[in-house]
Amino acid sequence: MKRLSLMMMFVLSAWIFQACNNGAKTDSKDNADSANTTKDTTTTGATGIAVDQGDAKFATDAANGGLTEVAVAKVAEQKAVNPKVKAFAEMMVKDHSKANEELIGIAKTKNITLPAAPSDDNQKKLSDLSAKSATDFDKAYVDAMIDDHKKTITLFEDASKNCKDADLKAFATNTLPVIKGHLTEIESIQKGLK
Repeated sequence: MKRLSLMMMFVLSAWIFQACNNGAKTDSKDNADSANTTKDTTTTGATGIAVDQGDAKFATDAANGGLTEVAVAKVAEQKAVNPKVKAFAEMMVKDHSKANEELIGIAKTKNITLPAAPSDDNQKKLSDLSAKSATDFDKAYVDAMIDDHKKTITLFEDASKNCKDADLKAFATNTLPVIKGHLTEIESIQKGLK
């Protein structure tokens, strides 16, 4: 009996320890930013990062935004009622998936750690949007896309001017017209919803 009690205490302790560790996790974007901050910018390879911290921060922010856009668009492909909203969502999945792949390629050559999933804040926004009823979803999605694309344009304009790394600067410069096109398209869709 003593042995069984001891074993049960051990199992319970392990379970509590595991539960505490799960609550202490930070989100994917924070993990990526943290990993990049600890990398030495003077060397490359397994221990170093080939760009400065500002450029790495742009890469993680851009990846976080791109991952979020794809995740939200996939929900919109299923939930949207308006055919123009559905078509926009399909375009978002295609365009942002392509940009995400390009950024992943650049990050690998520069030894930049990118987030594997949207940040916790963006996951919450995704959950909130997913919970909308079919009648409220289209407007909420369109409003979110306008807000997100305005912020993304600012991020990419800054990077296209200020990135020190030529590849990241070119990525920002070449991707910017696509993002601006998305904003123009979604603003047009918003006018049609009113």
